[in-house]
Amino acid sequence: MTNTKLIIGGILVFIILILLADTFYSVDQREQVVITQFGEPIRVVKEPGLHIKTPFIQHANSFEKRILEWDGRATQIPTKDKKFILVDTYARWRIADPLKFFQSVSDEQRAQTRLDNIIDATVRDFITDQLLIEVVRNSNQLLVQSEGEEIEKEVIEIQMGREKLTREILMKASEMAPQYGIELIDVRVKHINYVQSVREKVFSRMIAERERIAEQYRSEGQGERSRILGEMEKDLRKITSEAYKTAQEIKGRADGKSTEIYAKAYNKDPEFYSFLKALETYPDVIGDKTWLILTTDSDFFRYLKKAR
Repeated sequence: MTNTKLIIGGILVFIILILLADTFYSVDQREQVVITQFGEPIRVVKEPGLHIKTPFIQHANSFEKRILEWDGRATQIPTKDKKFILVDTYARWRIADPLKFFQSVSDEQRAQTRLDNIIDATVRDFITDQLLIEVVRNSNQLLVQSEGEEIEKEVIEIQMGREKLTREILMKASEMAPQYGIELIDVRVKHINYVQSVREKVFSRMIAERERIAEQYRSEGQGERSRILGEMEKDLRKITSEAYKTAQEIKGRADGKSTEIYAKAYNKDPEFYSFLKALETYPDVIGDKTWLILTTDSDFFRYLKKAR
């Protein structure tokens, strides 16, 4: 009899412990709880601490109170100007209404699927309605270009820009998220890239542009070389002309001085001067194989005749 009482008492204690364990539940400050009874939600508990529920009948469903991350997949989207790009987006969200969240999606995995549909569709709608330049640029401020690069005459000014575009996407997607008890906090474009076919065209254009700039440098260098050589030729001609002028002036002064000396010599002894000039002339007129038929009475040979 005593053993039976002990067994029954042990069973009762065990049942009481199970009842107590299923009666009390704790709520972490990072969590919020939806209490369900026979699968139907009856209340929401957000205050952290120890709480009580009806054991076995009621169940505590915990959900995150913290900000959660959504990371989309890169999607190929055409822009308004028919440029195909890969757009990779991410978002931050939280469970704002745990009761509605439980009733509509029940868990985070299904919520991520709903966000895939909402955000991807919204991003696609906005990007297909915008030019590529609106998606990649934030302002009309021109980039600083390196020396030699010419700024295009026609610069397309953006009307919206990437920053405003993401705000519009967030506003539009935020209108659809509350039906699932979700609050979208932020949506951002993480990465934008051309698809392979367009990327190859862009690279080819960039290479052609760099080659054009290189050719411009070469052309400017050749022009500068021609200018420097032209200035050198000009300076050389000027120096040569001035040197020739100076040489002629010196020669003129020397000839004048020589003529003056000859004149003085002639005035002192005209006969000797004539004799000297004749001797200077003979080698120029009579060479090794020169034949001349002249009368011996000519003035040209009179000094030779006298010498004989």
